[in-house]
Amino acid sequence: MENGKTRYGKNTRALHAGLHASDARENSLAMHVTSSFFFNSAGQAAAVFGDEEEGNIYSRFSNPTVEAFEQRLAELEEGEACVATASGMAAIFGVFMQLLQQGDHLILSRSVFGSTINVAKNYLTKFGIQIDFVGLADMDGWRRAIRPNTKMFYLESPANPTLEMADLAALGQLAKEHGIKMVVDNVFCTPILQNPLNLGAHLVVHSATKYLDGQGRVLGGGIVGDVELIEGPMRTYMRNAGPALSPFNAWVLYKGLETLGLRVERHCANAMQVAQALFERADTTHKVRYPGLESHPQHGLACQQMRGFGGVLCLDLEDRARAYAFMDRLQLATITANLGDSKTLVTHPASTTHARVPQKERIEAGIGEGLVRFSIGLEDAQDIVDDLMQALPSVA
Repeated sequence: MENGKTRYGKNTRALHAGLHASDARENSLAMHVTSSFFFNSAGQAAAVFGDEEEGNIYSRFSNPTVEAFEQRLAELEEGEACVATASGMAAIFGVFMQLLQQGDHLILSRSVFGSTINVAKNYLTKFGIQIDFVGLADMDGWRRAIRPNTKMFYLESPANPTLEMADLAALGQLAKEHGIKMVVDNVFCTPILQNPLNLGAHLVVHSATKYLDGQGRVLGGGIVGDVELIEGPMRTYMRNAGPALSPFNAWVLYKGLETLGLRVERHCANAMQVAQALFERADTTHKVRYPGLESHPQHGLACQQMRGFGGVLCLDLEDRARAYAFMDRLQLATITANLGDSKTLVTHPASTTHARVPQKERIEAGIGEGLVRFSIGLEDAQDIVDDLMQALPSVA
């Protein structure tokens, strides 16, 4: 299988892509836990360092186990190449650092992860990069924000935690018309439900810590795109800056991808059942956000550009006190800032993941004081429903 060019389905690719057995003929990926690689001669070392001969040099930027994960993720995202990073934020920061320079203009969705906003405001501006924030679904807003020096659109779709979506094909066309790079965080959908590269994105970023691992074990990240962007700028950034993914974490993530399709299918089914139950119970004290519900304002768009509705849903409660009371009554769901785990997880974004974003900006992005985010797990769906239902009276 060649990256981006295969006749196989996603589940087959998730099992077979990136597996290159050694002379030991192992049937499961080997773990190359080493900092460096030796050469048979000084001349060979010079040839490999000079890109005249293929070979691994140093695990900061080349390691067979990491490369296997990169190949598998690229196959699933239908991209040509991938670089893996130590975390999702390392991937995001790397994209900004390598593709933007002083005087460039970045258009960033208001509806992104809190750390992404903080990186943009606290670090990119220090390097003379100009930033405008726009509403994710506001196509006119994206169009009006474009300047002659605009070099990048950056967005999540669906967004964390609001579950707002962008019309990726329309936004990709707008980026193409103006020679702008579009970068999409695909964490909530994973490549099982959505492939932004096929809808106009130039790069896709992942926090592999989430669904790609799927069991809350390790940190990791990935950047996928065409060879020109990945093997040129991004690989150079990895070599020099060193946000390397460890071979052990790469091995765990590589194996996690083998069950990604099965897990995402179950996450989606459980989330739909939970969302429907909450919607039927909805009253003046809470409102359900989930793209799979017809009540979601972009349900039609979700049906059009996604192959499923994902495992994340939100409850809008009236205020922070009611949100806390509800969360504290939960017995099955775990309070944590992570998502994509095999277990059901819950968090209060305004006081955790987006706590360092000013309240006014949180409200503009749709993150109210009563918003509670659920990452629906792989438990029996009825058990999740029962847990949420027994906690709801506490918000009255």
